[in-house]
Amino acid sequence: MDFHTKIVEVTKEIFETMIMMDVTPGQPLAEHVSKFNYSLSAMVGFAGLKQGNLTIHAPEEVAIGLTQSFLGTEIKEINEEVEDAMGELANMIAGSLKPFISTEGKSVELSLPSVVYGKEYKMTVVAKADWIMVPFTVSHGQFLVGLEFKSQN
Repeated sequence: MDFHTKIVEVTKEIFETMIMMDVTPGQPLAEHVSKFNYSLSAMVGFAGLKQGNLTIHAPEEVAIGLTQSFLGTEIKEINEEVEDAMGELANMIAGSLKPFISTEGKSVELSLPSVVYGKEYKMTVVAKADWIMVPFTVSHGQFLVGLEFKSQN
């Protein structure tokens, strides 16, 4: 399955319909990014047929800008509203990808969103994973949408 195309389709649809914002996708990254500075990462886990996660990684200013656009309110700093909004964006993208991940009638369950925020952190979720990370650009800057699955071998 071409997850790059699905991630682009789903992310564009959610941003255009829920946030009323144009989003421009880039080419998938050649190297996995796991270290972040002054960023926020929102994650939704997959369990069942496939185990893994969907993540959104955004620098502080992008997370704040996305939240302002999403909620239609002014935000000055990372707070609970930003964490909730970014978690909900990750949840919407993961939920929209779920039908493409659930195949042959086998189910995939989603976890509740989790959010990590800090001036410096590293995220390692699945040690041996198949992954894709797609950069997106919006008026506030660039963010990443990542999809990882535990390798089947």
